[in-house]
Amino acid sequence: MEHASAVVTLDIHGTVTGWSDGARRLTGYPAEEAVGRTARELLAGDVPADSLAALSGTVRMRHRDGTLVALPLRACALTGPDGEAAGYAVTVEPPGGRNSVAELAFEQAAMSMSVFDTRQHYLRLNEMACQVMGVPEEILLGRYFSDSVEDAEHSRGFLSHLRQVAETGRLVRYESFTGAPALNRDHAWTTEMWPVRDASGELLGTAVAAFDSTEQYWARERLALLNKAAAAIGTTLDLVRTAEELVEVVVPRFADFASVDLLEWVLGAEESPRASSEGVKLRRVAHGSVNEGTPEAAVHLGHVDAHPAVSPPARAVREGRVFVSQAGEPSFMRWVAERNTRAPAGRSYRTGAHSMMAVPLRARGITLGVAVAVRMEQPDEYGTEDAVFAEELASRAAVCIDNARRFARERSTALALQHSLLPRGLPGQAALEVAHRYLPSVSAAGIGGDWFDVIPLSGSRVALVVGDVVGHGIPSTATMGRLCTAVRTLADVDLPPDELLTHLDDLVTHLTADGTGDTDDEVAELGATCLYAVYDPVSRCLTLAAAGHPAPALVLPDGTTRTVRMTAGPPLGVGGLPFEATELELPEGSVVALYTDGLVEGRDRDIDHATAELCRALTAPSSSLDALCDTVLKAVMPEEPSDDVALLLARTRALGTDHIRTWDVPPDPAHVPATRRSVMEQLSEWGLDETAFVTELVVSELVTNAIRYGEPPIRLRLIRDSALICEVSDASSTSPHLRRAHAYDEGGRGLLLVAQLTQRWGSRQTVNGKTIWAEQPLPTE
Repeated sequence: MEHASAVVTLDIHGTVTGWSDGARRLTGYPAEEAVGRTARELLAGDVPADSLAALSGTVRMRHRDGTLVALPLRACALTGPDGEAAGYAVTVEPPGGRNSVAELAFEQAAMSMSVFDTRQHYLRLNEMACQVMGVPEEILLGRYFSDSVEDAEHSRGFLSHLRQVAETGRLVRYESFTGAPALNRDHAWTTEMWPVRDASGELLGTAVAAFDSTEQYWARERLALLNKAAAAIGTTLDLVRTAEELVEVVVPRFADFASVDLLEWVLGAEESPRASSEGVKLRRVAHGSVNEGTPEAAVHLGHVDAHPAVSPPARAVREGRVFVSQAGEPSFMRWVAERNTRAPAGRSYRTGAHSMMAVPLRARGITLGVAVAVRMEQPDEYGTEDAVFAEELASRAAVCIDNARRFARERSTALALQHSLLPRGLPGQAALEVAHRYLPSVSAAGIGGDWFDVIPLSGSRVALVVGDVVGHGIPSTATMGRLCTAVRTLADVDLPPDELLTHLDDLVTHLTADGTGDTDDEVAELGATCLYAVYDPVSRCLTLAAAGHPAPALVLPDGTTRTVRMTAGPPLGVGGLPFEATELELPEGSVVALYTDGLVEGRDRDIDHATAELCRALTAPSSSLDALCDTVLKAVMPEEPSDDVALLLARTRALGTDHIRTWDVPPDPAHVPATRRSVMEQLSEWGLDETAFVTELVVSELVTNAIRYGEPPIRLRLIRDSALICEVSDASSTSPHLRRAHAYDEGGRGLLLVAQLTQRWGSRQTVNGKTIWAEQPLPTE
């Protein structure tokens, strides 16, 4: 049978004046022993008399047998006939019913729970709340909240919320990160405060439940840090900058000091060497600290450090797993001691360090280096969850570092390949003065396929070439090499610019159709452009044609500038449209600027404005054509070009009449001796008597062949340039063929003789037929 409720009356001083039979059953005290005693003697806690009227909750009472009994009670004030306070009536519920179960739940709750009156005095605390506060419940009951804590900031925030509930009667829920009297570090708290009312709705006090959400807080922090790392690490393809970004992410939120050390082969963009069981040599590429100047660093940036085989960083690299070490452990003590051997006298590199973690940087199955995190000011030691988080963070950073390494290797390979294909030294010739610049792209896309070339042609003419394979990386560079070689081959045939581009277009179309690899796919998808120009110093004529390439800029000797008006055909590989040649007669001393689109195009640039800047820059005073290249690049090139830039400047020269002599030859073999004599006289006038013997044989053979196999009119021309050039033109389009004569053949040895006596020879098609030419070196003085 359940016990009945107990009723106790107290006078104004807290002395028992009435004691029901239910109170006897609950406490074991008969009325004669209880009446006249103070409530303070019967309660386990010291409850001031002035707080009894608002007391509502569970209290601990002393049973007659000495045990403590937790009983729910409620006290209310009694008034006398005159309305003055006469005492208190206290109702106590028996244990074993619904209220006692609630009391047990309150006591055993895993969260901190407490009850305050409307004036923010403690009325009740459970076990967890007492643990957080670090004192028993009886010491806190009846005390004002602010008097129970030393942290004034925490006191103000908590107290303001208590008052808010008491004043408004509304629930308050908030989160905070602060300490507690019994805790040695700050914790994250999720706190809920709600009003406590009686059956009539009267506000009696405030109940508080505070849940320690520190683990959830740090889990959110780690997740936020991972999200930050995803956005902040790997913003560039610079390996060192990527390592610096990793340090910036972890300091100070995860570590007080952090460093990134890489194996040397990683920085050399080479493949991974074999693992060694000995110590590990690592190069410091980044470090950071909560302290200015990073005084904890025992290794300077860029220096190589040898880590003993038993050290955490060396083991992390060698075994490919995270190593966590705490103060007091042998590995930690050895690591600190080894670091401090480098410190100046009286100084320590690891002052205050109490926890460290060495995390291998692994990507695609390869270990690249190690990241070290150290805590000095943060009180918490690194734990298992921290190790898992650090491994995930290091894995993401390692992929970015490996991407930067691979990019550096591919860029180095592409740059070496491109430099091997570009002309190292421009050939000496009298037709043009040339200067050039090539600047590879520094963007994440990689090296492009820009190229240029200067090709000597027959008759002292010179071909100028600028091209661009759209795209980046080794495939574009390889395609550029193919096209550059093809242009040189076609130029050797001495084709006009429009015909040369037609053949080059066919070549690209065939490569695309073959589908022989990624290089061809690059051309098929993105295309290539080319501009081919031929300058003749005799006629001062510039003939040029373009396949989707920007028109060159032109500066005349009087300082006027403009872009060449020409019709550019489609990019190479598109097909379907012809290429048109444009001819210009240039005054001697004109400057022609050929360039790739990286010089004037950009994401935020207006191409017309950039082209106008180019024309203005070309008129700037300069000591040489080479200096003018630098002036143009400085004035026109964007600060961060996203594409390669190739610039080729050519200043025209002219061969005067004193360097050229022309004869019309009648189509009769009888006139050959007279022609030879005229040539000998001209050589004597030029002071080239030493070349007379060979020249006489060459002229005789070429003129005789033209009379015999060609068609009139026949013309002989001698050009004295860097070499002595002999040209014979006729109206026949049939090209000569070099063949080896047999023992009893009466002819067929003429061209073979010419080929053996001269430096080089060949033929080219002209509008009115063909020209056969031969060059021989001039005698040195």
